[in-house]
Amino acid sequence: MHAIQQQYWSIRDYLSPVLKESKFKEHGRITPEEFVAAGDFLAYKFPVWTWEKGDSSKARDYLPADKQYLVTRGVPCLRRATSLAYTDADEDAERLLNFGDPSVGGDGDEWVETHAGRKPNLDSAANPGEIADIPDDGAQDDDLTTGVRNMSLGNVLAIPEIPDIDEIPDMEEEDLEEGDAATAAPKATLNVIDPSQVEVATGNLLQVRTYDVMITYDKYYQTPRIWLLGYDENRTPLTPSQIFQDVSADHALKTVTIEPFPHSSSLQAASVHPCKHASVMKKVIERMNNSVMAEQLAQQKAPKEKKKWPFGRKTSGTGKDDKNVAAAVGDDEEVEGMRVDFYLVVFLKFIASIVPTIEVDSTTSF
Repeated sequence: MHAIQQQYWSIRDYLSPVLKESKFKEHGRITPEEFVAAGDFLAYKFPVWTWEKGDSSKARDYLPADKQYLVTRGVPCLRRATSLAYTDADEDAERLLNFGDPSVGGDGDEWVETHAGRKPNLDSAANPGEIADIPDDGAQDDDLTTGVRNMSLGNVLAIPEIPDIDEIPDMEEEDLEEGDAATAAPKATLNVIDPSQVEVATGNLLQVRTYDVMITYDKYYQTPRIWLLGYDENRTPLTPSQIFQDVSADHALKTVTIEPFPHSSSLQAASVHPCKHASVMKKVIERMNNSVMAEQLAQQKAPKEKKKWPFGRKTSGTGKDDKNVAAAVGDDEEVEGMRVDFYLVVFLKFIASIVPTIEVDSTTSF
């Protein structure tokens, strides 16, 4: 059944028309040209993203041959998505603590203790458990002191005569040839360890997963599409069940599924289905566009500084230079709003909510 569904999707994608008109502000969808422009901006501002051409037999003709999809490798995933969910009522219980002295009768400060039902971890530094007493070494120190007092310096052995330095034989007199195999220094041998003998570090060391994240253009939904390929700490590919551990419970096995990668003939990767991407991106872009337009209007209403000529050159005083500057700026300049170049930057922030433990958003400082 799944193979038939995959075949249907490939035929649907092949027959769907290519979007020619820009509608990223009205509907949240972008054209292939806008996808390439947004990808160029993302790769320029954040070099961890690079363009890939993929398999030549799977290349899309509506995209440049060397810009089929974007990829970033080695994205860390430090913990599982279930560690962010606190749904147990007993674990999230709260209780009121009073630090006042009841014998005095005064009211002390009251504090709210959260997660009162959570069990303490005895392996942590905050709860070290029972610490054994350190043994007293006083008796050992007394024996050492007594032994030092009984030492006598009277019976000191005679120091042997130090040989003359000139009597040390020279290396040249021994007739040792450099090329003699018998007198040559032994060669150091390298101890090569087989990788199978290396044990995986456990205990207090953090086991970090990494992901290769790809962004492709979906022709049918006319939006970008994210793909995830996970590895464990030994660079062994993760199983589908392990990948779903790093996905939000609201999206695992629902909007995030394992599907064939469109630019490879053999690769299977986890993908976030793009059926809701356009509607979500439309809402996010509307909010961001309003704030960008308000900032641009404020900059236009701000007083313009007079243009200063370099090298200290002064104007003639006729006012022609000031009129030229005012004409170049223009009072009726239209507000551009949010550009399509920022589309993938916003898109990654939306994807970060679906996979909160995978650090796919490298644009947090932007």
